[in-house]
Amino acid sequence: MIFSASGKKIRVMFTPFRDGLQSSFGGKVRLQDFLPAMEASAKAGFRHFEFGGGARYQAPYFYLGENPFDDMRKMREVVGPDADLQILTRSVSGVTLTTQSMEGLKLQAGLMKGAGTTWDRNFDYMNDVDNLVKTGQPIVDVGMHHQVCIALMGLPFHSDKVHTADFYVNIGKRLLESGLHIDSICLKDASGTTDPKTIYDTALALKKVMPPEMPLWMHTHDTASTAVSCYMAAIAGGADGVDLSVRPFASGTVQPDARSLAHALKGTGYTLDIDVSVLPEIEGMLNDLMKEYDFNPTTTTADARVLAFPMPGGAIGPNVHMMVKAGILDRYGDVLAEFPVVVEAGGAWTSVTPGSQQYWLQAFNNVLYGRWKKIEAGYGKAVLGYFGKTPLPPDPDVVKAASEQLDLPVFTGDPLEAAPKNIEPAKKALQERNLPVNDENIFLVMAAMVPGKKMETNEGIRLLTGNPKIDVPLKKKAEPAVPAPAAPAAAAPAITRPVTTRCTVDENGTKRTFVVTLEPADAAGSAPGAAAAAVAEAPGVRGTEVFSTFAGSVEIVDILVNVGDNVFKGGVVAEVEAMKAKHDIKAPCDGKVTAIHAKIGDEIDSSKPIMTIS
Repeated sequence: MIFSASGKKIRVMFTPFRDGLQSSFGGKVRLQDFLPAMEASAKAGFRHFEFGGGARYQAPYFYLGENPFDDMRKMREVVGPDADLQILTRSVSGVTLTTQSMEGLKLQAGLMKGAGTTWDRNFDYMNDVDNLVKTGQPIVDVGMHHQVCIALMGLPFHSDKVHTADFYVNIGKRLLESGLHIDSICLKDASGTTDPKTIYDTALALKKVMPPEMPLWMHTHDTASTAVSCYMAAIAGGADGVDLSVRPFASGTVQPDARSLAHALKGTGYTLDIDVSVLPEIEGMLNDLMKEYDFNPTTTTADARVLAFPMPGGAIGPNVHMMVKAGILDRYGDVLAEFPVVVEAGGAWTSVTPGSQQYWLQAFNNVLYGRWKKIEAGYGKAVLGYFGKTPLPPDPDVVKAASEQLDLPVFTGDPLEAAPKNIEPAKKALQERNLPVNDENIFLVMAAMVPGKKMETNEGIRLLTGNPKIDVPLKKKAEPAVPAPAAPAAAAPAITRPVTTRCTVDENGTKRTFVVTLEPADAAGSAPGAAAAAVAEAPGVRGTEVFSTFAGSVEIVDILVNVGDNVFKGGVVAEVEAMKAKHDIKAPCDGKVTAIHAKIGDEIDSSKPIMTIS
């Protein structure tokens, strides 16, 4: 049991208004639905908040129609000028999912500081020290508190070379010896999978080499129900600060509720620098503000399986919501089971954004298309070296497959030098649309640019032209049934994979709900997108209609043919986005395109045809 005879106050960063929103809803929470609780927290004496970066930079304008910089300025206004407001940045990716140029990262640092940020927590999912040193400098230059991270993760396979206490301490020593100004160090375990002993050994050894005035912070998630024990271990090793939250944004995939750690520290001489007696009031406000939101049990319930698939809470939340939307949540378990394979083959980088998304999408592709048959672009570029040096050498066969499929060589240079220079293209896109060209707008467009993505679907352009995508995870409201005249039943799209749904049977006033799985007649278990699109002969229409292969809602990101074009069976005719990745829609037959029923940017499901081939 830990004990401090002299007593020690442990500093708290309050996370419900950033990580809580991300880990529960992928950040898709409107500002108005949590801002009053943040203001009340500040009035109750909380002085250190996480408020931006990560998905809470992207989600406001990707899904809510809100400018993230406006949101940050409003949060600064309600907490007052003295509170510390902290963002999360991703080294060479900044607040995006792709690599950024140094010019882009400098622009980012200035904008974040201008929007009210005082602390910047910067991590590199490869734990590449060179990346951390180079990307930390813009943070220092604009005058923000520079908190550098050592990214932690429990491996789903055995290794005595990486993700050990010695491995982490060596990273810390190299950072301290780099000459870069560092204000504090954070041990960041985004998946909540590191064991307490490793955390204790790491903290203890780091505190011996850190300057005595430099704080050591600990961040973890309660996904496997071990967060309090990990915080206790870090505090025993000398940690000075921890990240905590409050219900309903606590535990499960988020940080533990501050009341849990306060209780665990009773009688030890250690106390928190916040008053936990005010938390019931803040919790009550959040419950009322969030009453229309649909909390998914997958993100609110602890799940020890995460120890075998080290997926961060901040990624589980959005991925679950995306799978539900795409109608493929029935494949969730299959994707998790593939996780250890992609982690070991990739080189054991830390499962935190964008690395967690790369792991997830490659596991997803392996399940849907067959192992390594479709290399996800981010995962492939990671094993090829475009994000930095992997902790362990990646599987040579996977490297070869990535190089061939992506048509890219192995890269051993500086990821920042290889990053696309997107500032000028972003300016041009604004000018072509007669939109104001200023640093904020340039960055909104630049940060949403992804290789191969058309500017029509760029979230920055959509926001600034008044056409944002709105996707708020609210509870579905029951609509009164309206009798409709009988009509001939239209042919339904053919199913190409198991589809799970619910049906309710009313038996003499007793209602029973059943879960039913429909299997395709010819190829049970076939993957959406792996074969040709679902098709149906429409009544009165001569030709074959082409549908999305996803049962749920997906966005059309490209249509590759025009009316009048001849196509061949198996040729790619369109692309849709699901799980933040593109998936091919292939022609189910030879013929000529006689009609196109959708456009780029439309959201469709498997009941709405994309085109007709005759």
